[in-house]
Amino acid sequence: MMLNNNKKRFNFIEKKNDDGETILVPYLPLKLFNQNYSINTLGLLDSGASVNVLPYQMGLELGLEWEKLNIFVTLTGNLSQFSTKGVILSAKIETFASVALAFAWTQSNNVPLILGRVNFFQEFDVCFYGSQSAFELAPKLK
Repeated sequence: MMLNNNKKRFNFIEKKNDDGETILVPYLPLKLFNQNYSINTLGLLDSGASVNVLPYQMGLELGLEWEKLNIFVTLTGNLSQFSTKGVILSAKIETFASVALAFAWTQSNNVPLILGRVNFFQEFDVCFYGSQSAFELAPKLK
């Protein structure tokens, strides 16, 4: 078995929930790229999410044009009511090599950037330390 020594540890980040209470959440700082556009943002690590989700406004900030995309994606749950299209973006996290991430770009702005099983958790190994409010991230071994 090969061990991945190229890992980084991150602390959960404080956020306010809908009731105004402070909670600790596994948000990952990353930079997203699309051609000549880039943004620094936070992505919610969600191992229960089937796919990565990109909020509408972030897509616009990255120069995406809704009308020019023709890959349609269907989401379930509270995002099922919104139209969604598929996009591929580059992501850079800390000193790790850039990776291509596939996103369901939703017309909703009432959702965080979500990093889900397809394909964030296929590109990175994540170990959660809930009692320490932290997680470790390592790129997949090639």
